[in-house]
Amino acid sequence: MADRRSNAPSAAPDLPTLGGRRSSYRERVADALRAALIAGELRPGEVYSAPTLAARFGVSATPVREAMLDLAKEGLVDTVPNKGFRVTAVSEKQLDEYTHIRSLIEIPTVVRLATTADPVSLEALRPAAREIVTAAAAGDLIAYVEADIRFHLGLLALAGNSHLVEVVGDLRKRSRLYGLNALVEAGRLEASAREHLELLDALLERDERAVRAVMTRHLGHVRGLWAAP
Repeated sequence: MADRRSNAPSAAPDLPTLGGRRSSYRERVADALRAALIAGELRPGEVYSAPTLAARFGVSATPVREAMLDLAKEGLVDTVPNKGFRVTAVSEKQLDEYTHIRSLIEIPTVVRLATTADPVSLEALRPAAREIVTAAAAGDLIAYVEADIRFHLGLLALAGNSHLVEVVGDLRKRSRLYGLNALVEAGRLEASAREHLELLDALLERDERAVRAVMTRHLGHVRGLWAAP
């Protein structure tokens, strides 16, 4: 995890905003915690206190406690009285099911965008795609997950179906990418991150076959490259 300073005011601008939306401070703290959970930096079965997490993220304990209560409502953590919050475990079967549903939704939706999406709107996603590559190169997994979610949900939003985006967003929250640290250590995450730029280029070229190939390979990483602890 990237180092974060200990005083909340200066650290606040560094917190991610998943989905590229304007968020309250509490929501931004929840987004940062959620990204850490997805990336496997908060491990299942471990109990984390609000003060410990606050120190880790460089924010105050109150928004962390409130944010963790939000994550508890989503079923991502359990409240442990007088101790803190335990990250809930996700079974291999559940992860397989989440990935299967995502493939059924995301691949055909993105392939259709090759013929329907406005090139200007597609090009507007390039900064997020580059942020993913930059975060991968720096080994900043929270920034990686944040930019990845923002890119993919932004791309799906171009299909004009807000319910579809909501469903995929929920599935992404519940996913776990425990293999990211190993890929960083092996110097392989950046190559995977560049698939986002490859996907954009294929979409802009209106190449449906290439889009399908990139999306299929990319989602395959969820239970392949990105999955191993």
